[in-house]
Amino acid sequence: MGETQAGVTRPSVSPIYQTTAFDVPDPDVLQQLYAGQVTGDIYTRDSNPGMRALAQSIAALEGTEAGAVFASGMGALGSIFLTLLSAGDHVLTAQSLYGKTLQLASRMQRFDVSVSAFDVCSPQQLTAQLRPGTRFVLVETVANPLLEVADIEALVAAAGSVPLIVDSTFTTPELIRPCSLGAAAVIHSASKYLNGHGDVMLGVAAGSQQLMSRLNETASIFGQNANPFECWLTQRGLRTLPLRMQQLCRTTCGLAQYLSSHPAVQRVYHPSLPRHPSHRLACRLYPRGTGGIIAIELQTNGRDGMELVNRFMRAVPQLPFSPTLADARTTLSYPALTSHRFLSAEARAEAGISDALLRISVGLEPLELLQQEFDSGLNSLLT
Repeated sequence: MGETQAGVTRPSVSPIYQTTAFDVPDPDVLQQLYAGQVTGDIYTRDSNPGMRALAQSIAALEGTEAGAVFASGMGALGSIFLTLLSAGDHVLTAQSLYGKTLQLASRMQRFDVSVSAFDVCSPQQLTAQLRPGTRFVLVETVANPLLEVADIEALVAAAGSVPLIVDSTFTTPELIRPCSLGAAAVIHSASKYLNGHGDVMLGVAAGSQQLMSRLNETASIFGQNANPFECWLTQRGLRTLPLRMQQLCRTTCGLAQYLSSHPAVQRVYHPSLPRHPSHRLACRLYPRGTGGIIAIELQTNGRDGMELVNRFMRAVPQLPFSPTLADARTTLSYPALTSHRFLSAEARAEAGISDALLRISVGLEPLELLQQEFDSGLNSLLT
């Protein structure tokens, strides 16, 4: 059978190594590979050139020793939980987290892992809830969906010797590098901004070489490994990450200002607005912006919140309802039925997730076009 051989040139874009396994010359080399004496790959569930290249890119962007890649953002989180926790341990999380992350933490209690939560805006609460068995603290840089901002340096100080793990999916290393502020590790759903085109399912992490090696081992054992094509797509997305983040941060701030003045909107959640509780902290930590997410609460005036959301979405067919974020196009999501649907109505209300709350993921469209679309939809609620 014929085989492709490298010539005197090389591809300007790294190839996709779509292979299950890698041929090894002999058992001696295999032993050297296992011992880390030579570089190479054996089985794609463990490693692949494309996986290693992306891990190196993430580490470079985050300014850490090493990176790791996973089948999804939840795969990255799952690997952290499975690597760092044992029966009898305790994990401390922010109250405001992605819904699936909260579910993961809750399910760990089946394995005799205790979980408690604190207000991310109160480092004192974090310190008060630490226990001898607390293995790590988990927060998001900017919380989903009400966009509370975590003061990472203050939380690191409050946690003391307990590692702080930070989900930076909403902000990316273009806006903040949590490990440079003292976090032990950072994770991303690379399906979001790192890829940026809505066509990847992938997760990444960055931190010390020791921790990333342990996470890689866990991912291999539990089948949470990434695949080569998704890694290749994400590497391609990283090439435009700086431009995309610059554009969408600028557009998001402009759209938030516009929405805050519309009579059909009761409240706008975005840290660039002075009314947002994290505004001053966001100005200090995020001089270039806090990403492309806005949450708005529609003005109900006694009307049913879900019905208003339905009316709005039907009036803006050019703004798709999609239960994700960070696509190149602007999308809408409804937290009460997506990220927080597993909570009771009372728990959602306590978390600030009303039936009239919409989450907006701002894309790369011109601000003027988005203002026209939202104006059309919101005006339909005034009649």
